[in-house]
Amino acid sequence: MSLVTLTIDGRQVQVPPGTTILAAARQAGVKIPTLCYLEELNVIGACRLCLVQVEGARALVAACVTRAAEGMVVHTNTPAVRHARRLNLELIMSNHPQECLTCVRNTGCELQQLAAELGVGEIRLQGEMSPYEVDDSSPSIIRDPRKCVLCRRCVAVCEKVQGVSAIAVQERGFDTVVAPAFLAPLGEVNCVNCGQCSLVCPTAAIHERDETDKVWAALADPEKHVVVQTAPAVRVSIGEMFGLEPGSIVTGKLVAALRRLGFDKVFDTDFTADLTIMEEGSELIHRLQNGGRLPLITSCSPGWIKFIEHFYPNLLPNLSTCKSPQQMFGALAKTYYAQKEGIDPARIFVVSIMPCTAKKYEAGRPEMNSSGYRDVDVVLTTRELGRMLKQAGIDFDSLPEEDYDAPLGISTGAGVIFGATGGVMEAALRTAYELVTGATLVSLDFEEVRGLEGVKEASVNLAGTELKVAVAHGLGNARKILDAVVNKEREYHFIEIMCCPGGCIGGGGQPVPVDNEIRARRIAAIYQVDRQMPLRKSHENPAVQALYREFLGEPLGHKSHELLHTHYTPRERF
Repeated sequence: MSLVTLTIDGRQVQVPPGTTILAAARQAGVKIPTLCYLEELNVIGACRLCLVQVEGARALVAACVTRAAEGMVVHTNTPAVRHARRLNLELIMSNHPQECLTCVRNTGCELQQLAAELGVGEIRLQGEMSPYEVDDSSPSIIRDPRKCVLCRRCVAVCEKVQGVSAIAVQERGFDTVVAPAFLAPLGEVNCVNCGQCSLVCPTAAIHERDETDKVWAALADPEKHVVVQTAPAVRVSIGEMFGLEPGSIVTGKLVAALRRLGFDKVFDTDFTADLTIMEEGSELIHRLQNGGRLPLITSCSPGWIKFIEHFYPNLLPNLSTCKSPQQMFGALAKTYYAQKEGIDPARIFVVSIMPCTAKKYEAGRPEMNSSGYRDVDVVLTTRELGRMLKQAGIDFDSLPEEDYDAPLGISTGAGVIFGATGGVMEAALRTAYELVTGATLVSLDFEEVRGLEGVKEASVNLAGTELKVAVAHGLGNARKILDAVVNKEREYHFIEIMCCPGGCIGGGGQPVPVDNEIRARRIAAIYQVDRQMPLRKSHENPAVQALYREFLGEPLGHKSHELLHTHYTPRERF
């Protein structure tokens, strides 16, 4: 393939045909500001901040939508370019609320950063403010049209990555707004609460619902016994809130930080991830041996659950009836743990630290009260926890390494890999293989189901039965698998689907920014934690074994079904 040669700021650059000026400039080490651009997702040139001068062109052009051409000469730093970029930014800011000091994205706002980089030191232009009010109808996500810069990133990720299209550009002219159809509230449409829109929003036009005040109040209440669980993905991402590199493993520091906040017990969702494998693995074996509905599809991801309820309700019988590890934990905290410690379950307040905004929605589902109470009281995202630790003045990086509390803090490597796409599948295969064959796995690493490829397939021999499995992350990829199943183009026995790209490590509640490089580093850290664990198979977790002996009886037993399993609800698509 012949390369295209162009000159950018006096330097010759060679790029493949079809490369944009923006990408070519980055290759040459030249930074061009952008606000709307998302690599390989949407290229619409909405913000006009990436303007450059091309010799021979009649006007400045947007670098993100203009392809490099042979012999093209580009200037990115002329007086005209600088003036145009700054004026366009000032126009964007002219009707933006001046609430930086109190904004949830303060110091992490791309608009704020660009104002500093482009030298905007005063608000010269005053425009009419947006007529739209804040939409707080969703249990997970707040939509604030006043802070929207109409970059359309959220629209692109919702449509092209997740395949949901819950939001789009509505109305015209000054009344243009990003919202659900007919300007309906977000909580009343087919939004799956995944929060991927909040990850790509450059401002705080879309952000997680903050519930830290509820946790502060519980911690201050002497009548409450406040326990916390931390999801697998949080231990490899919370460090980013304090300037650590993506993929930094900070498990022990995370535990120490939560103790310093005042939690009575610090537990690990990995414990109930191991428990999920015992129940879900047993469910898979039962369906295989008794002619049950196949393929069995995982049910750990609440955004995925709401997606299938809206878009593929006919496949609901294929879902595992297992609750997610978060909800299993909540049910056990107010039954097994309460009984074991002699604590009135009415006093127990369960807090979850999750990488996920959809977990807020899940905790509030009406069926999630099998303990006799709301099983999980509050869900905080990784970002919310980061803000709490900063409010408390905790120097995170200087904290010592501490261990989780027993018994709900004991886990295996199989539990921790739930945080990465393919992890639930791999953990299930480790246990199902040994339970069915009675043999010990020679290698615990199922490489075929790992990685950031959108859809992965593998085949595993279980005592003479070929088990066909598939893994998808991101709901757009889930559609590909489900359509293949519905159309009988593919035959699987077991499918893992994670709502968010990369799995939970790329959840909507994780630190920003997020791209595939950051996702890959978090995933690598997850598997490093797995390799370092003394136990790496869920069925070898001694605390899980004790739970069955002392309380549950057996996987899929009456008590397990009562506390650890649930049902799902077909929902209207619109």
